[in-house]
Amino acid sequence: MAGWYELSKSTDGQFRFVLKAGNAETILTSELYTVRASAENGIASVQKNCADDTRYERKEARDGRHYFNLKAANHQVIGSSQMYASAASCEKGIESVKHNGSSTKVKDKTDS
Repeated sequence: MAGWYELSKSTDGQFRFVLKAGNAETILTSELYTVRASAENGIASVQKNCADDTRYERKEARDGRHYFNLKAANHQVIGSSQMYASAASCEKGIESVKHNGSSTKVKDKTDS
């Protein structure tokens, strides 16, 4: 099963999106955007940049857990991953974003 995006609205009226894998696990989370169009542009940016390995910034937190940021060509962070226990798990997360990020399916949860 292919992945999809979920577009939602926070309690303070801002918008965010998450990229879900085919098993419904969240694999990438965006920042908060003040307007819906900016969140939609973020989704388009993930779709455009997800296949390019150079767009992934691999990081290690102080506690030793690993995570990554997906960046646009202008080096702005588009989305961030969850924390992973190992670098290998983090790489699997990146592969999942590469595989699912080109999805055009968007579930609109802004009225939920």
